[in-house]
Amino acid sequence: MLIDYWEFFISYWQNQSILQIIRTFWYFFILEVPRFLLFDFIIVISVLLNRRNLKSRNQRARKLLWAEMPLISIIVPGKNEGPHLFKLVNSLKEQTYFNYELIVVDDGSDDQTPLIGRDLERAGLINCFIRNDVRGGKASGANTALRYATGKFIVHLDADTSFDRDSIENILLPFYFDDQIGAVGGNIKVRNAEESLCATLQAIEYLNTISMSRIVSTELGIYRIISGAFGAFRTDVLKRLGGWDIGPGLDGDITVKFRKVGYKIHFEPSAIGLTNAPTTFRVLSKQRLRWSKSIVRFRVRKHSDIYKPNRSFNLLNFISFLENVTYDIVLNFLWWIYLVDIIMNNVGLLAVIIPLKVIMYMIMDFAQFGLVMSISERWKKEWKLIFYVPAMVFYNSYYMRFIRTMAYIKEFFFFSSYKDPWNPAKTSTKALENKF
Repeated sequence: MLIDYWEFFISYWQNQSILQIIRTFWYFFILEVPRFLLFDFIIVISVLLNRRNLKSRNQRARKLLWAEMPLISIIVPGKNEGPHLFKLVNSLKEQTYFNYELIVVDDGSDDQTPLIGRDLERAGLINCFIRNDVRGGKASGANTALRYATGKFIVHLDADTSFDRDSIENILLPFYFDDQIGAVGGNIKVRNAEESLCATLQAIEYLNTISMSRIVSTELGIYRIISGAFGAFRTDVLKRLGGWDIGPGLDGDITVKFRKVGYKIHFEPSAIGLTNAPTTFRVLSKQRLRWSKSIVRFRVRKHSDIYKPNRSFNLLNFISFLENVTYDIVLNFLWWIYLVDIIMNNVGLLAVIIPLKVIMYMIMDFAQFGLVMSISERWKKEWKLIFYVPAMVFYNSYYMRFIRTMAYIKEFFFFSSYKDPWNPAKTSTKALENKF
C-alpha cells in the first residue's frame, strides 16, 4: 500500500507543470525562499570572498583599540541573578580585554542575591553592586547602572551569559571601524542545547536568526535589534538618549533610538555569548509571546514616525521597519490565508501536497543550516545539530507561527504587553501613560 502511495505521489507531481507547482506553493517560492535562502546565500558568498579584507579591517581596529585601551563599563541588571554572578565574574576575568569596571544592579531580588553581590564586591570581583529594594524592571536597573558608569563604552550583559575569551574585545572592534557606529550586537548562541528537544531546536533557530540573519541585515544596513544578553553602546550617546525606556522590548527599542539619531548599528559575529534557552515549550511559549508583542508595541505604535516623510526621515530605518513588520506580522497572517488556500482548492489532494510541502521546507532548512556552518567558528561542534533539522519545519512553520499570531492579536486588540508580569505593574502603567 505504501508503494502504491509513493507511485501515485511521484506520478502526480511528474504530471504537474512548474507553474502549477508554483501556484500551489506560491508562499514558499515567492516569499520564503528569497528571504530565508537567497539573501543568505548571496551574503555568505560575499563574506567568504571578502574574508581577507575583513581580517585586515579587524586587525586595524584591534590596533586602534589597544592603542587607546579605553575603560569600558560592563553593566548587569537583573532580579534573582545571584547564582550566576560568580560564574560571570570568572568568565570576565578570563577575557583578553581587561580594562573594565563591572556594575551589577540587583532589581528587587527576593533571594540571596544581595548577600552574594556584596560578598563579591568586598572581594573586589565586582566594582559596584547596587541594590534596588523595590523592583523597577530591567530598564530601570540598566538606567541605574548607567548613572554610575564611567567607561567610554557600555557593555550590557545578562548575568547567565558566558563568553569566548575574546568576546569583549571583539564586540568593541566595530567602534573602531567607523565613528558612526553607535552600538554593536554580540552573537548569542545556545549553551544548553543538549538538555532537551526544546533547547536543541532553539540552538538551530539561534544559528539561523542571529548568527546568520543578523550578518545579512548588517550587510544590508538594516540590523534592528541588539540582544540585551550581550550588546555594546557608546556611553555618550546612550546618556544623551536618556538610557532605556521602561517596559518590555527594551532591546529593540534602544536599538531604534540609536538608529533614529543617525548612528549605525553593527552585528559582530565573532563576539560570542552563550546563554541558556528555555528547556520546556511552556516556558518558551511565554518568552516568545512577550518578544512578539514587542514588535507591535514598538515597530507599529511607539516608533511609527519612522514611516512618515519628515525632516529626520531615514530610508534605511524605513526599510528596516518595513521588512520587520512585513515579514513578521503581515506575512505571518498571510500564511494562514495561504494555508486555507491550499486546503480549499486541494481538498482531495492534501495527501500529496502536504508531504511535498514538508519536503521542500526541509530542503530549505538543510540548505540554510549548511550556509550557517560555512561561516560558524565552532562548526565541528554544531554539525551534530543537523539530525534535528527536519523538526524545524514543524517548529518554525506551525508552532512559532501560532505563537506569533496569538501575540499579535493580543497586542493589537488588548495591549496585553502592558499586563505582562515580566515587568512590574507600576512601570507598565507608567509606560502606558507615556505610550512607551
